[in-house]
Amino acid sequence: MTESDIGSSFIPALYKPSALLPVAKHRERLLYLIETFPVTIVVGQTGSGKTTQIPQFLEQGGWCNDGKVVAVTQPRRVAATTVALRVAEEYGCEVGKEVGYSIRFEDVTSASTRIKFLTDGLLIREALVDPLLTRYSVIMVDEAHERSISTDILLGLLKKIRKRRPELRIIISSATLQAEEFLSFFSADQDQNAEGKNGAQPVGQIISLEGRTYPIDVLYLETPAEDYLELAISTVLNIHTKEPNGDILVFLTGREEIDTAVQAVAERAAQLAPEAQALQPLPLYAGLPADQQMYVFEEAAENTRKVIFSTNIAEASVTIEGIVYVIDCGFVKLRAFNPRTSIETLTATPVSKASARQRAGRAGRTKPGKCFRLYTEDDYLALPDANVPEIQRTNLAPFILQLKALGIDNVLRFDFFTPPPSELMVKALELLYSLGALDDYAKLTKPLGLRMAELAVEPMMAKTLLSASSFQCLSEILTIAAMTSLGGSIWIQHDGEKKRLESSRRKFAAEEGDHLTLLNVYHAFVSKGRKEAKFCHENLLNYKAMTRAVSIRNQLRRYLERFGINVEESLSAQSGANAINKGEQIRRCLTTGYFAHAARMQADGTFRNIAGGTTLHAHPSSLMFNRKADWVIFHEVMETGDKTYIRDITKIEKNWLLEYAPDFYQTTS
Repeated sequence: MTESDIGSSFIPALYKPSALLPVAKHRERLLYLIETFPVTIVVGQTGSGKTTQIPQFLEQGGWCNDGKVVAVTQPRRVAATTVALRVAEEYGCEVGKEVGYSIRFEDVTSASTRIKFLTDGLLIREALVDPLLTRYSVIMVDEAHERSISTDILLGLLKKIRKRRPELRIIISSATLQAEEFLSFFSADQDQNAEGKNGAQPVGQIISLEGRTYPIDVLYLETPAEDYLELAISTVLNIHTKEPNGDILVFLTGREEIDTAVQAVAERAAQLAPEAQALQPLPLYAGLPADQQMYVFEEAAENTRKVIFSTNIAEASVTIEGIVYVIDCGFVKLRAFNPRTSIETLTATPVSKASARQRAGRAGRTKPGKCFRLYTEDDYLALPDANVPEIQRTNLAPFILQLKALGIDNVLRFDFFTPPPSELMVKALELLYSLGALDDYAKLTKPLGLRMAELAVEPMMAKTLLSASSFQCLSEILTIAAMTSLGGSIWIQHDGEKKRLESSRRKFAAEEGDHLTLLNVYHAFVSKGRKEAKFCHENLLNYKAMTRAVSIRNQLRRYLERFGINVEESLSAQSGANAINKGEQIRRCLTTGYFAHAARMQADGTFRNIAGGTTLHAHPSSLMFNRKADWVIFHEVMETGDKTYIRDITKIEKNWLLEYAPDFYQTTS
């Protein structure tokens, strides 16, 4: 293995032999409980070694014999990949062999895989093909306390599967004290299902592993902060110049804040005295390419202090060594779906007490640490104990579609860990009905509804993809689906190159909006650019994102071919009347899926959603920023400060809404 190979697949060790991790001394007891009880709840602080060691204990204990696999689910893709790399290194194999991972659009496993890390959502998708998940002898649901919607639904499915597969072992791992709730959830119905004289045996047990934490000083502000981002940046520099050695972890809400902070710290650190210790700022968020995420785990160079600016990924999902100082801005971005406007936003919300405690705990892993909370103690005391579970504040349409495809027709009777509000259920059923995925009896339509559930994109895009053949634009819609599934920007903006970026984007701009612009970028990359990094560098495009789009497109194409849908490639750029017609076909096709995300431009240049209650602004990154349009559809909504922005916007005609969504829109005289 060459030096460069090592760098790309190597995660620095925790510098603690696994025998010293708190979980090690519980090995025998853990294996006994798993052998004896169907459900084991493991309570342990982040850093106790539960995620990396328990799967290896199980493999050594014979749970992977006869070709069986141990599955470990994570709420986030970053955690699934980083932990798999770490465990593969400890196991002594290449990732993808005995230890592998599987996330959306990326499967790094093989026939020899015995321990598999994957996201909760992906395991639910696997149940579409294998409803009883028969490949797995043990399923460990990690970080269950985060209560992501996929985790909650997976818990309900596992409870159902357990009745049919009594030999399956379920491990729920949680960093907080929700253990009793998890246990009582799996124990409910136990009495009715008591089998003979074993009926009295409890369904599961709770085992607690103490984490190794050192004392942490928590410091509060005396008065509330006006601008927590600026305060976070100045606090980093204060710690750097006044506090002893130790890396810094800063919790912010999202990518834009993180990029701003990384740039500001880099600029200000450069002005420090030349003999001072260097300061290396690093970002960490879900949309960051995997190789860049790895930098945060590497030890800093000599005489250098790392400062990591992260979203709540670093709260529980991943463990970063060497952190002594934590700065907590006190906010987190949460998805919130408004059933009245049908708009799902990503909104900065105060953290919960549980999250604040988790964040502080990251400072005491290797030695005593300090946590600087950028809010007052009174504000802390006023925080809710825990955040509202995602299932009670999100768009349920993708999940109801999957439950229906799993044969769970009566979704209202499904055993949810926390039942979602009826208003959200009704809205999801309405949307799926108007997309044609459900019939008048709320049954899954075949083949459309079933295929929509199987495609690895959300329902609106799935409908668009499956309608594309009838508009003769399947090749183009495949590209658009891949480009909008990336989760991050395809553009790279270097300091002081705003004008260059604008002119670069103008080269690819399509008058009709963002979706056709993305199509132009992809066409240019694969034809003129021959899929090379040089082309991306010249045009300020993110090469990693573009190659990922090629890979996602190939996978979506394979799904369609499995359905017997032939993809005739038409990657040559269209010209003249043909292009105008093709452009209209693409926009009509997008309307068949995104009619619920329609808006009309107002005289002042803002947009109004159809229900009329929400003022929307074109995001500055959109081609429709400061441009005229009458009616548009959009891909996503986000709230920043007091404004609600829409992204990935395309012009449409009003009558298309009535034509393609007659069940959703009616004209009023």
